[in-house]
Amino acid sequence: MAEAGRGPNKWVIAGTVLTGTIMAVLDSSIVNVALPDMAGTLGATIEEITWVVSGYILSTVIIMPIIALLSSRYGRKRFYQANVILFTIASMACGMSHTLPELILFRILQGVGGGVLITVAQAILRETFPAEEQGMAMGLYGFGTVLAPAIGPTLGGWLTDTYSWPWVFFINVPIGIVNTILVSRYIEDPPYLVREKGKIDWTGLGLMGVGLGALQLMLEEGQDNDWFNSVYITALGVAAAVGLVAFVWRELTTDRPAVDLRILKNLSLASGTALGGVLGMGLMGSLFLLPIFLQNLLGFTAMDSGMALMPRSLAMAVLMPVIGRVYNRIGPRILVGVGLLVSALSFWQLSHLTTSVGVRDILLPQIWQGVGFGMIFVALSTSALATIERPKMTAATGLYNVVRQVCGSVGIALAATELTRGTARYHDMIAEHLTASNPAAMSFLSRVQGGMTAMGSDAGTAYHRALALLNLSVHRQAAVLAYNHIFALVTILFVVAVPLVALLAKPADSDAVELPAE
Repeated sequence: MAEAGRGPNKWVIAGTVLTGTIMAVLDSSIVNVALPDMAGTLGATIEEITWVVSGYILSTVIIMPIIALLSSRYGRKRFYQANVILFTIASMACGMSHTLPELILFRILQGVGGGVLITVAQAILRETFPAEEQGMAMGLYGFGTVLAPAIGPTLGGWLTDTYSWPWVFFINVPIGIVNTILVSRYIEDPPYLVREKGKIDWTGLGLMGVGLGALQLMLEEGQDNDWFNSVYITALGVAAAVGLVAFVWRELTTDRPAVDLRILKNLSLASGTALGGVLGMGLMGSLFLLPIFLQNLLGFTAMDSGMALMPRSLAMAVLMPVIGRVYNRIGPRILVGVGLLVSALSFWQLSHLTTSVGVRDILLPQIWQGVGFGMIFVALSTSALATIERPKMTAATGLYNVVRQVCGSVGIALAATELTRGTARYHDMIAEHLTASNPAAMSFLSRVQGGMTAMGSDAGTAYHRALALLNLSVHRQAAVLAYNHIFALVTILFVVAVPLVALLAKPADSDAVELPAE
């Protein structure tokens, strides 16, 4: 490893690991717009083709907590480079797949490599930059992890339309080859790394796999199977609960745990991880909801909705390096606290949507979100890991990232469920007032029926069509109310999370654990 803070090598190292990070994060979103083409080519249904996304996320979540174990066993550089190669080969194999099972298998392998690239990059950046530049290092990391999802759908759509869907995977191959060469040349094992060849806690690994795997599957498929009214989803929920509880108990009682959960005794890491979960729920939930709102209620195309959502990501990308530079002057508590409140303001603004809003009404809340999320991400990821000893840095980043990833899935699942149920609930509430004694409803029916009769429809047909249009209008209004309700709940979530800011470590606290440059 290059000496922290000396010479230009830290920037070369940063460029090397960020290349892998951007590539891995990009693949979590670039395939979404190509799913219909994949389904058509492979003869799969829409429900089946979603496993291309779910398989990637599932394997990413499962690999993250055990990266520290595998790094110490095989050497971090060797392990990291192997996963760059795995990601690259799996990308090529995905593009060459001829059946759905082949594609899902290679996406799972790609997710394993991607999870390692995302997590180890953060640990390497923390170790490469000196204490006074930790905020800047996390700003660079945040820039990469935010920029990739922003351009993913647009790039994926262009590749699919211009060439074909395999190119959303083939684009990784030349980048992966270059990244492999860079890793081989510039990344080294840290001097403190202890190579351990002892007995592996297979019981703990098995329980973790069952718990996290069942939880992720439950979140991915719960909405489509009516949640716990389904025996399948109920079984997954029980397996997730039993597996995770047993996993935690096992890892806290065994002498050689597969995942070191004891590091969560560090209050700064624990509170930072919890806040990271809040950020993941808000970010992923809103990323899921807004495109649906724009396309289903405002009539935007997929490309137009992607462009309309760019301001948030651009605001985050622009602000993160700046926040990284001022982190030591302001401190994480102010930055994260203000970021939470600014984010809450943005969601409160989104909780007042109507069917007549335009791009300008969506633009300002997104900019506020970009500002708030940017402040939170940089300060949080810097402070949460500030008091972690370097030998435990990889384990800490693994836990931090997996909680954010899982909470992001929770946010999407809860948003989807509440949107469906909330729309039905508000539809019933509005419909109760649309009786013969409601003058507005009767006036609407009369106007529409009269117009259709004038166009040649018979009275009965015109009446039933008028009722259908009234029901459609009610459904649209009910959906808007459901969106507003969800955004109001997210507003409350961000406000309630503010007290956790007090537990974050201040910049000066990190000096006590910084090891001298070798």
